[in-house]
Amino acid sequence: MKKITHIDAKTIGEAVSALGAGKAVIAGGTDLLGYMKGHVSPSAPDTLVNIKTIPDMDYIKEEGGMLKIGALAKLADIAKSSVVQSKYAALAEAAHKVGTPELRNMGTIGGNICQLVRCWYYRCERNSFNCLRKNPAGICQALLGDNRYHSIFGALGGCIAVNPSDTAPALVVLDAKIVTSKQAAGYGAEDFFTFTGAGSEKTTVLDDDEIVTEIQVPTPAAGTKSAFVKFALRKAFDFPIVNCAVARIGSSGRICLNAVYNTPRRATAAEAALPDAAAAAAAAVADAEEVPGGNNSYMIQIAEVMVKRAIEATA
Repeated sequence: MKKITHIDAKTIGEAVSALGAGKAVIAGGTDLLGYMKGHVSPSAPDTLVNIKTIPDMDYIKEEGGMLKIGALAKLADIAKSSVVQSKYAALAEAAHKVGTPELRNMGTIGGNICQLVRCWYYRCERNSFNCLRKNPAGICQALLGDNRYHSIFGALGGCIAVNPSDTAPALVVLDAKIVTSKQAAGYGAEDFFTFTGAGSEKTTVLDDDEIVTEIQVPTPAAGTKSAFVKFALRKAFDFPIVNCAVARIGSSGRICLNAVYNTPRRATAAEAALPDAAAAAAAAVADAEEVPGGNNSYMIQIAEVMVKRAIEATA
């Protein structure tokens, strides 16, 4: 790793003041440290701002008609929370499906939703490929290369790398808000994830000097059921090939797929087909297609099955 400056922030204000171009937040570090050790990008930060030293940012509580989760709450604690399990089941299940027990004990909810893409051309050590995300003049190597785990819903900004978060689709269907140091009212989870185009490695709308402070999830209406399902090569731990979250009451609900597009993908056509699980599953992938000349068509069938299973789990 290159030489870095390490700053222990004591407050959110201190962290924000220390951030900017060429600097990054570190909490659990389960994504960032591997990225830096592999010299993945020429734009890797030269300063790390540690926010684990900010007190009282790891809470999980119900307050003001909603669930509030501090950005530093560990995924393991979210998965084990009786409150989350009872009322926000999709989120508890999603947190439990992330990585290994060791990673869940280190990884935070804030880090999980802000993690970078896992595309192997992007992640290749020593910046070996002229990746579109790292170079404005680059190209998406996966379009003509090995794209077996890439987008089945086209390219956003020319890139077909997918969002790898497990908790993201659960937050979308639960209509969560992502509160940040600049947005006290919070970003809607559906609007939080993005890709701004060539030369941008970011997967969220966050500015360079902005950090996630809290996740807010409104208390579901009485009778709401939610579920999360995931398909990965290794059941014990792995990034998703496809995952899906559903939250619904009877024939009304929200469905979100992830790991199939650059951002979590709300399946509105499938929602309109509820409560028929088979029809909704078919509608969810009606506009999906293999990368031209690629080898990811199998993901379409998996996505359809995941939607069906998630809906059936909420019946």
